[in-house]
Amino acid sequence: MSIIFEKSITGRRGVTLPKNDVPVNAAIPEKYLRKSRLDLCELSELDVVRHFTGLSKKNYGVDTNFYPLGSCTMKYNPKICEKIAGMDGFASIHPVLAQLPGGHKYTQGALSVIHHLEELLCKITGMDAFTLQPLAGAHGEFTGLSLIAAHHRKNGSTGKTEVLIPDEAHGTNPSSAAAAGYEVRAVPTGPATGLLDIEAFKAAVSGNTAAVMMTNPNTLGLFNPHIKEIAQIAHAHGALMYYDGANLNAIMGKFRPGDGDFDVMHVNLHKTFATPHGGGGPGSGPVGVKAFLEPFLPTPRIIKTGPGGDNAGNVFALNSDYPGTIGKIAPFYGNFSVILKAYAYILMLGGRGLTAVSEQAVLNANYVMHSLKDHYYIPYLKTCMHECVLTAKRQGEYGVKALDIAKGLIDRGIHPPTVYFPLTVKEAMMVEPTETESREVLDAFAAAMVEIAGAAASAPESLHRAPVSSPVGRLNETKAARDMDVAFL
Repeated sequence: MSIIFEKSITGRRGVTLPKNDVPVNAAIPEKYLRKSRLDLCELSELDVVRHFTGLSKKNYGVDTNFYPLGSCTMKYNPKICEKIAGMDGFASIHPVLAQLPGGHKYTQGALSVIHHLEELLCKITGMDAFTLQPLAGAHGEFTGLSLIAAHHRKNGSTGKTEVLIPDEAHGTNPSSAAAAGYEVRAVPTGPATGLLDIEAFKAAVSGNTAAVMMTNPNTLGLFNPHIKEIAQIAHAHGALMYYDGANLNAIMGKFRPGDGDFDVMHVNLHKTFATPHGGGGPGSGPVGVKAFLEPFLPTPRIIKTGPGGDNAGNVFALNSDYPGTIGKIAPFYGNFSVILKAYAYILMLGGRGLTAVSEQAVLNANYVMHSLKDHYYIPYLKTCMHECVLTAKRQGEYGVKALDIAKGLIDRGIHPPTVYFPLTVKEAMMVEPTETESREVLDAFAAAMVEIAGAAASAPESLHRAPVSSPVGRLNETKAARDMDVAFL
């Protein structure tokens, strides 16, 4: 696969530009003028079209095939949501208009969407207030921890220096806590249960604990039924409970984090509420809080001011008059296009629909687990939630690792699941099928995994060579990550 500069032919043209009739050089200081030729590739229009069309065929996304990344919720993104986000009244609005004197009069639609989505997220999660400013999940974590820090400062709790995090927590939790200025202490998982070891937790929590960060269900796909007991212990030491919403797709309509005594949480709109994820981003990580933390939320907040605007007679405006606020943590009001897609998705499905999403996601994960239990070792063979964890323990007897299985899936046209995470499980493969995949797709995935299990026993070398059908074969992944060179000279 060549890059476009390698296809350049001197003198070939794909566009004819009009003669410049503006004296550009006169307006640019001499020291900034280019002295050498601008080294652009030279191609015809057809060359360019074929190059980028060819690249698009090599791309892999949820629109092309099954994308079972565990802990990432790579669900299908309904195109109606994209269409709504692209409506001219939303897409063409200037982001600073609402901040100008009287500008809120011309942005009532956008402001009402943000305000109503905050209300809907409160209902879904059991929180009392939300901010939609955070631009990603980890950004939401940082924002939530900043709110916790503000709370402790107000209370004069200067000794709150550490955050407790289970060793099966979501991967960004420790870095977010460290970025917020806290020391991180890991609490072990019970080896038999896959859940937080409560006795170890009791020994770890102290007056120095500012917060406990948890994902429930956790990254093993297991729901912790003891969450209220854990919260009670934390609160008795003056610590707050933080809920990582990465796995919210498993529990909508079944369990609200606010009802489980969590004080602050973030939601991944780009996971749970079907907005593009990863390369299709950007993301969005709204943060919800209980009422006692609301004064610290980022500003400006969107408020209802009086009669006139929507059908309920509300006018929406911006308000920055919150003395305890942690301040602005993102430009404008967050990633508005992502907010729009999530808002449309929630309204389209409604409460029953969101509950059905979680029920189907849990059903699909358990279907995959039971389809593969006779072929792969499963460390926690019990009802899982939205994702299940398999391992390459049996295949290891033939010298085949989780990475080899992942590469073997590429040769079978399937994106690999998350491998080597969670870190508490050796040779882990974490599969999250989401609710949008059909039984036929899951059967095809299971068949490929069974075929790979057979190859591991009969022809392990074939998996060591994989992938052989992709544009690029097995790479030195350490070198690719640490010594990446994308410059073309």
